[in-house]
Amino acid sequence: MVVLSSLTVGDRGKIVGYAEGEKGYRAKLLSMGVTPGTDFSVVRLAPLGDPVELEIRGYRLSLRKAESNVVMVEVQQ
Repeated sequence: MVVLSSLTVGDRGKIVGYAEGEKGYRAKLLSMGVTPGTDFSVVRLAPLGDPVELEIRGYRLSLRKAESNVVMVEVQQ
């Protein structure tokens, strides 16, 4: 398991859970559909890595680095 912010463009993965931290981020991510078991792919990264754009559940979602540091993922081939 790694954090979402460590992935690069083109990587695919599955949301596994959330790191210990602020619960406010967790509730926000859950409401946006970033739930455990969901597959996603990294579409774009800003030059400094913030934000990261994901394709998840048929739509594109941009997350700030602080938010993506909370999401634990399993990288898929």
